Amino acid sequence: MAMAKKRKLKILLVNPPNCGRSIPEENYGITSLRRIFKGEPFNLEVLAGPLHDHEVMILDLKCETGDALGMAFHQFQPDVVGFTALTCEANTVIRMAEQIKENGTATVVIGGNHATYDPGYFNRVGFDYIVMGLGKQSFLELMDCLARGQDGQGIVGIAKVFPGRPLQYRKRDYGEADLMDEIPPRYDLVSRYRDQYFLEHLGMTMGFVITACGCPHRCSFCAIPEMTGGKYLNHSVQAVIRDIGLLGDVPFVRMVDANTFGNLDLARDLCERIMNAGIRKKFFADVRADTIAKNPELMRQWKEAGLYAVVVGFEDFHDDRLADYNKKYQGKVIDKAIDILHDLGIVIVGDFIASPEYGEPDFKKLEDFILARRIQIPVISVLTPVPGTPLYERMKKDIVVSDLDYYTFTNAVTRTKMPEAEFYQAYADLVRRLHRQPYHPN
Repeated sequence: MAMAKKRKLKILLVNPPNCGRSIPEENYGITSLRRIFKGEPFNLEVLAGPLHDHEVMILDLKCETGDALGMAFHQFQPDVVGFTALTCEANTVIRMAEQIKENGTATVVIGGNHATYDPGYFNRVGFDYIVMGLGKQSFLELMDCLARGQDGQGIVGIAKVFPGRPLQYRKRDYGEADLMDEIPPRYDLVSRYRDQYFLEHLGMTMGFVITACGCPHRCSFCAIPEMTGGKYLNHSVQAVIRDIGLLGDVPFVRMVDANTFGNLDLARDLCERIMNAGIRKKFFADVRADTIAKNPELMRQWKEAGLYAVVVGFEDFHDDRLADYNKKYQGKVIDKAIDILHDLGIVIVGDFIASPEYGEPDFKKLEDFILARRIQIPVISVLTPVPGTPLYERMKKDIVVSDLDYYTFTNAVTRTKMPEAEFYQAYADLVRRLHRQPYHPN
């Protein structure tokens, strides 16, 4: 039997606007804590890579104004609209999907973080398919099915939506082939937005290069491992070097990997290749404190190759809380990592978690730690049990705010130990004091 002829689809991939809500702003007039998620929609660029048989457009609503979605839908006339969504963006995307369905017959697909962790949340009118986890291969398979006029039901890693009925799907057994390493991201599809992908703290225009997917660690608050079914999949050094080159003259490169340098052999090889190729970029990586502490020579080599700043998920500095977050190391490791980074002159972007259990003394101790350790760019989030994490399973009985619009990591969705107004004021005051003298890059 002859295979159905494949037609060329018009595919619109949409990054939702900033849409999270703020309890401290709405209830207490504290406007300084609203978090803006404005970064390159890199997952959509990666997703678009293998769709060379189709016409693809990326619409970044974090960079647009007005009814950009309506205008793009009218002008582009897509056959397929694909949304991505963080947890705090899920409700907004649902409304946008309903808008699409009211105005046309396009197939609507949802993927990204929340679709992976809680796919049933999108089993409703407005969507046709849900893509779970690393979607580069499975989304391509879905598009090819639709292009042949076939139903996408049964594709591994994808659920067809049947509102009112349980989702039926098979989880994908991810492997290196799912990375489709030979196919680069479609950087060209966001070229019109490039000047807006600006890292304010470091004062540089930035581009993303993916080095790995997933994470081998199991921090209790993090759902990243679920994206690849618990596996840690590394892109080849050749692919990373290729993608750095495709970014052109972008001066600052963010290496996308929740655990950069998690594969030490690849990290050393990539560092050597960058130096041998004469690449002159400033690199930004996410590196665990224990990786830094155990590998000072690797960090020194990367400093020579252009490593300018690292995000370190310190989360806390008390051994009991580190154990509760399943960090698998103690506070002395953090001190050693900080000393190494300062000795090398690498900028520290330190991630910390403020628990709703905090009292005034806890905020003071956190501030003292950050100042004493000279963390140049501290980022403080409120502990948030996000669906799909071990933390959520443990704390869901304590959740008092179920509206996902508030899951921005600046809202307490469980009860605070302090009176709520005092908690948010203490949190806002700490952030304000720490940012009073912002870091100025050299």
